[in-house]
Amino acid sequence: MTDKHKTLPSLSSNSVRLAILLAIVGGFLDAYTFISRDGVFANAQTGNIVLFAVKAADGAWKDAMLYIPPLIAFILGVLVSEIVKVPCIRHFLHSYRRSILILECIVLFIVGIMPTSIPNIVVTVCISFVSSLQISTFNKLDKWAYNSTMTTGNLRTATQAAYAAFIEHNHEAKKQCKEFFGIIASFLFGALIGTFSTTYIGNTSIWIASGILVVALIFYHRDKGYLRRSAC
Repeated sequence: MTDKHKTLPSLSSNSVRLAILLAIVGGFLDAYTFISRDGVFANAQTGNIVLFAVKAADGAWKDAMLYIPPLIAFILGVLVSEIVKVPCIRHFLHSYRRSILILECIVLFIVGIMPTSIPNIVVTVCISFVSSLQISTFNKLDKWAYNSTMTTGNLRTATQAAYAAFIEHNHEAKKQCKEFFGIIASFLFGALIGTFSTTYIGNTSIWIASGILVVALIFYHRDKGYLRRSAC
């Protein structure tokens, strides 16, 4: 590797820029599925478990079962994200994170071309799978754990960092606070885009999320130096 390659800016799984793009996608997908797909959350499996319990307690077992497939899809996504880290598979893929981004783009694009006659559960399962891949693969912001598809943990971390930054005058905490509130704002922005686009465009609006992932993939591919190496 040349010195030129060593000095390239890195868009790793820890990158703030990548985290912002993924948080936008995370917010978008939750709004998309909640509005257009039976009020089921694609990302927040805690919400799905609670809604399952509520429906089951009311004896509405048919409605309760709608929340089970997304949970299963989420588990499968975690398993896939672990399988691609197996040394032989990881070596074959060269960059498993890049492969996960490509898989996310493909799945969301396919969801966008599905006819409206396709049952909502098929779509929510696909999106839950994508969400799970994203959570399991991209979960570090600098050296801190974060979540690009839910905000509860991020909000706790941001608040704790804000306290440390402004009360204890911790400079590292100030950076952490800034980055995490940026992620939260990005998630909110994605949810707003998802709400308006799903309402006025319809099911194909999910291509917006797929497009954002393409942008993330291009940045990742370029800033990791893959384009320069292939050109040599």
